[in-house]
Amino acid sequence: MYNQQLDTFIKVAELGSFTKAAEALYISPTAVIKQMNLLEARLGLKLFERTHRGLALTAAGESLRRDAEYIVQYSKEAVARAGEAARSEGSVLRIGTSPMTPAQILVELWPKLHEKLPDMKFRLVPFDNTPENAREILKNLGRDIDMVAGIFDETLLERRQCDGLELFRAPICCALSLRHPLAAKERLAVTDLYGENFMLISRGRMKEADALRDDLERRHPQIRIVDFDFYNTEVFNRCENGNCLLMAVESWRNVHPLLRIIPVDWEHAIPFGLLHAHDASTQVRACISAIEEICRRDGRL
Repeated sequence: MYNQQLDTFIKVAELGSFTKAAEALYISPTAVIKQMNLLEARLGLKLFERTHRGLALTAAGESLRRDAEYIVQYSKEAVARAGEAARSEGSVLRIGTSPMTPAQILVELWPKLHEKLPDMKFRLVPFDNTPENAREILKNLGRDIDMVAGIFDETLLERRQCDGLELFRAPICCALSLRHPLAAKERLAVTDLYGENFMLISRGRMKEADALRDDLERRHPQIRIVDFDFYNTEVFNRCENGNCLLMAVESWRNVHPLLRIIPVDWEHAIPFGLLHAHDASTQVRACISAIEEICRRDGRL
């Protein structure tokens, strides 16, 4: 699934020594050095600098280390899932789940969905919400993950090259620290945000976020907008540690234990639904059709 030189590279990067990596991997230092020389030659990159303290990663090496850990873990998980799929009977839908893409909506739909598709099974596939993962998973829906639930809009669908079924429009709320003075409120007025730092995803990434930005800049310049590029756990940490407000939706209420998500008196909302591949499999399309029928019958669509 991947070049096993990456395992050796990760161990050398972790321990900062060819000798220590060799001991940990139960091979000779010569074998470790040879593998790293071959890896650098194959990639055309210098990955290590030798210092008086040992080995240090170059900028290219540090970048590769982050991606290599993901590649190795992702490959192992892919093999494990393939084995599970081979042992399973019936149709298995692989649902990607992360703190920002919870599968709760599908859990709620499951009893009615099971009535319509009794042979359908769900398998939850957890993943870390990093820019690299989001890009690769959404671009390759149908390969290892069939469906992801979360917020989206036309901009995201076009950028990630996938399709989306909108189940409802999620009101845009504010996440804020439990220590924040506004945390005691059940609902916020826009004027409550005056003088606050409001973290908002950078322009051009989500149409609805851009509409909110335009509204605030035009009508409420007293709110200080702070840009960020991607939703992940670190953004929620920044919100809590910096005592800022953060654009959020109610389904993220369990992402961070020290944050509270509170609705705001504005009309801004963002689509929430199911993301799937353009060329989704027959079983994914059957599931989507069943969900559409259930939601229409229940008045959700």
